[in-house]
Amino acid sequence: MAKRRIGILTSGGDCPGLNATIRGVAKGCYNLIGEDKVEIVGIQDGYHGLIHNECRIMKSSDFSGILTQGGTILGTRRTPYKLMQVVEDDKIDKVAEMKATYKQQKLDCLLTLGGNGTHKTANLLSEEGLNVIGLPKTIDNDIWGTDVTFGFHTAVDIGTEVIDRIHTTATSHSRIMVIEIMGNKAGWLTLYSGVAGGADIILIPEIPYDIEKVAKAVEKRANSGKTFSIIAVAEGAMSVEEAKLKKKERNRLRAEAGETTATNRIAKQIQSMTGYETRTVVPGHILRGGSPSAYDRVLATKFGAKAANLIMQEKYGYTVAKIGSEISENKLSDVTMKTKFVPADDKVVLTAKDIGVSFGD
Repeated sequence: MAKRRIGILTSGGDCPGLNATIRGVAKGCYNLIGEDKVEIVGIQDGYHGLIHNECRIMKSSDFSGILTQGGTILGTRRTPYKLMQVVEDDKIDKVAEMKATYKQQKLDCLLTLGGNGTHKTANLLSEEGLNVIGLPKTIDNDIWGTDVTFGFHTAVDIGTEVIDRIHTTATSHSRIMVIEIMGNKAGWLTLYSGVAGGADIILIPEIPYDIEKVAKAVEKRANSGKTFSIIAVAEGAMSVEEAKLKKKERNRLRAEAGETTATNRIAKQIQSMTGYETRTVVPGHILRGGSPSAYDRVLATKFGAKAANLIMQEKYGYTVAKIGSEISENKLSDVTMKTKFVPADDKVVLTAKDIGVSFGD
């Protein structure tokens, strides 16, 4: 009997938990199907490797010692979904080449670890007739249909630590500290890091801010004897005025002003409006680097084992999900083209407001 050949790739931005998930898949397949009945094919650098047939047979030893390791042993690269069906100057038909690689490698299924863009391409390949299973990865936690993605909790821990450390500088120098947290479309990471880190003001894309209300929140703290304020800002936060514009117009105006995100502008406006010394902090890629937290190691292992179960059942066209306390799955077609945004009445938002955190609205 021929071995079942399973291809695995990691696509998009790196984040803690990718290796832990790869390990969970491999160990799950070896245990449930049989190590002598499974062959795992590692695909290098995401969909780029699938397009260019950059693959290698993995040994069981390749999956040892990677539970705690950050990044991805398979490498990753961003290959935008919007270009997947576009033949560019290199004359490569990406979809045709991915299907050819799948066939040449004699794969029985393909596992794709990634975020929204990765899932869109996974669904495209599923619709093209390939056996595909998705695994939801992103520090943004914005994949529809799952309560949490692996990588999110680790990033929250790191974001919280950043805010904790900035507190000491803010109090020592009596400054307003504006901390930019990753999250261009969804504010989950900023919201959770802000609440856990004790931010006084939290600004996220889903709740457009009024800069005058932000300044008043700072002044209110100062008038009550608080000599500093911590403002957690999602990189995609926008003002009430910006929210009325289309994305292209908003980006054009920011580019003309030399700004890619709202953080620097907010800091300048607050200092101008209040007179208080204001500084910005941008932890950037630090938020998605390093070893996964204990929570993410457990979640990644659960997700990997679930994917192995789906492979064993030959249940393809799905992506793994955590819904409540259960590890479940969603159809790839149901997940794509949707984004999980922070609702204005989210329990964490309401809790933050109950304790006096301002969202600038």
